[in-house]
Amino acid sequence: MKCSRSQARCKYHKIPELKFEDQSLTSFAGLVAFQVFFSAIGLKGRLAACFQHLRNSRIYGHVTIFLQLVLHILLGYRELRDSCYYEDDPVVKRVLGVKRLPDVATISRALKNADPKSVEKLRRLLRAMIFDRLKALGLFRVTLDFDGSVQSTGRFAEGTAVGYNKKKKGARSYYPLFCTIAQTGQVLDFLHRSGNVHDSRGARAFILDCLQAVREVLPQVQIEVRMDSAFFSDPIVSALHERGIEFSVSVPFERFAELKRRIEGRRRWRRLNADVSYFETRWKPKKWNDRFRFVFVRSQVKRQCKEPVQLDLFIPHEYGYDFKVLVSNKPVKGKALVAFHEGRGSQEGIFSELKSQCHMGYVPVRTLIGNQLYLLAGLFAHNLTRELQMATTPKSRSTTPKRAALWVFEKLDTFRNTLIQRAGRLTRPQGKLTLTMSASQAIANRLRQLLAALREAA
Repeated sequence: MKCSRSQARCKYHKIPELKFEDQSLTSFAGLVAFQVFFSAIGLKGRLAACFQHLRNSRIYGHVTIFLQLVLHILLGYRELRDSCYYEDDPVVKRVLGVKRLPDVATISRALKNADPKSVEKLRRLLRAMIFDRLKALGLFRVTLDFDGSVQSTGRFAEGTAVGYNKKKKGARSYYPLFCTIAQTGQVLDFLHRSGNVHDSRGARAFILDCLQAVREVLPQVQIEVRMDSAFFSDPIVSALHERGIEFSVSVPFERFAELKRRIEGRRRWRRLNADVSYFETRWKPKKWNDRFRFVFVRSQVKRQCKEPVQLDLFIPHEYGYDFKVLVSNKPVKGKALVAFHEGRGSQEGIFSELKSQCHMGYVPVRTLIGNQLYLLAGLFAHNLTRELQMATTPKSRSTTPKRAALWVFEKLDTFRNTLIQRAGRLTRPQGKLTLTMSASQAIANRLRQLLAALREAA
């Protein structure tokens, strides 16, 4: 139906007066889905088991404080003082089970008074929740990716140190090592370290611990591991091979001049596609005990190489091509192996979302345990959002050569903008608690679908 300009347009000049009253209004009506979800998985009870060894004589227990940090991140806030912007929100209070939210000083004290045992128990809970999902999926293969990520800070914090930091040179930082699950796009565990360590510091024990945890819960599953060149070493590669773990690891050129000679002396390359070719051989560095499968990959690129020329002593250089080498024990053809290893890029996507939406790069307090708890809150927010999507929607794809996630996940900011940040009002008509929102059919259908799926799963 076409309308005239006078019917469609109007000038407004008068500015309305502002009035603030307690109307039981909420800016986060979509949190009701998380309230049902938390109840379905028994989150509060499981968190209580992580803090039950601590004295709980205060008004607010550690469970309430930690769950508020998770919600704080889910709502999109970063600094602890930002909690003042939702302190009167009735839906947030209902999810936490309080009449009044704790202030910033209370949250800071709770982070300060926590102990390493609490962190260890939360890490176990983080694992256990992922294992529940993996057992329900019944997969034949589970793919683990390992890599580190920098957490920089401009202040002094316990356990930080000045190390290699490409973006903020000279800044103090942490450098945790993460283990992620490719099939679900979630973080399984992390090893917290100071910022002045190499990627491989403590990596072998952490990797084997994660593998042992997966093996105990899923004994029949074939475990796969992908890592970059920082983890290339005889102890790590041999330990994986001895335990029957299929792996692919990038090989650093700088440590083995032989690799450069083999590439420059090669005349016949097997073609993978129009831009990528490869060859492979059985080889080992001089100090290694066993030979492994080394795959040399050449990729055609359309960019000019502007790297320092002095590294040409170790890295093969040819205009129009990039080179890399992989070591692996996977019994697959070269094309499948290269695709499998390139799937590591999905972990960078997880890190990107953790830093931009879950504030993984933020260091809120001066104590080590407090910063570890905040990091865990961000990991829980990320994992819970993805678990909610997995629990309420069917799989989008089967296993791919790159081991892409089985669901096409909405990013947290999209999930937040489309579902969580919805205006609403809590009322009690005829004594029945009611949450009223705007009459958006899309939002109504989405929330009803989520709640129905959660009730069915419970």
